[in-house]
Amino acid sequence: MKKKRVVIMLLAALVAIGGVFGGGAQEEAEDGKMKIALILPGKVDDLSWNQAMYEGMKVVEKDWADRVSITYVEEVYEVADIEPAIRDFATEDYDLVFGHGFQFMEPLVKVAEQFPDVNFALGTGFKTRANTCVYDIRLAQGGYLMGTLAGLLTETDKIGVVGGVDVSEIFRGHEAYKLAAKEVNPTVEIQELYTGDWRDAASAKEGAISMYEAGADIIWHSGDGIGLGVVDAAKAEGKIALGNVVDQYPIAPENMLSGVVYDWAPVIKKIITDINEDNFTTREEKFYWLTVENGGIETAPFHDFADEVPQDVKDKLEETKQGIIDGSIEIPHFEK
Repeated sequence: MKKKRVVIMLLAALVAIGGVFGGGAQEEAEDGKMKIALILPGKVDDLSWNQAMYEGMKVVEKDWADRVSITYVEEVYEVADIEPAIRDFATEDYDLVFGHGFQFMEPLVKVAEQFPDVNFALGTGFKTRANTCVYDIRLAQGGYLMGTLAGLLTETDKIGVVGGVDVSEIFRGHEAYKLAAKEVNPTVEIQELYTGDWRDAASAKEGAISMYEAGADIIWHSGDGIGLGVVDAAKAEGKIALGNVVDQYPIAPENMLSGVVYDWAPVIKKIITDINEDNFTTREEKFYWLTVENGGIETAPFHDFADEVPQDVKDKLEETKQGIIDGSIEIPHFEK
């Protein structure tokens, strides 16, 4: 009961300051705007999973200011807190509730069954209902791009990849990274680590340092809090890292070569459009994907490394992007 009261108090506070932190939620029913709630498991400035979604939602909020009004809640990470948070928004007559994380799946589906007139969107997962959808990223595409870069730019022929929890899309991202690296550099050796936790930056740092000390000169991380551990390891060892989710150059200008960047705005807009056009509950495919094709997956600029990356490598990266878009590059659907 204590946790539920805390969540309710937080929601009340956010509604009260809606104009400051994201939307006049209580006025939406009167002005006809769609009432949207975004529940984040972490902070909006985490330089990773939460920040990318928050920034994507802010783009939608700006572009469609006459259509939507959005409320944001941060740091609802524990499963025991998630269900009350989702339920509170559903009872407040929100039209669409986003739960931005795999751990939202069971509570979101449970609440969705009890509120058939509310629409729900789950950030990664596999369970859906008529009034729910899953939005996710084709991380294999991002991993393939990063593997191409790492395989071409390594000077030691040793690279690494670090992830959090070994779930389907993270796994596919890692496998595509390894495949692409081998395709452009058959002699490359690849080290891999899953920490088993999305936020265990300490284990990620320790593992990345071990990889660097074993000869790896480039490591890609597949996102979330563990990514900051990899970046810290690159700084400590004076080596190169490839980021994921957002452009992480600002936190390590001398170490961040590039990375995968997510733009969630195209997916958010598609979900909203389908709801407005009555296509959401009848949609046969209940998944919405970020891809290179729809602009949801991009690569971060080379920034300070722009003059150091050979032009043929830049050309190969662009050629690879276009190959993914036009279908001339077919990335296998890796199964766990």
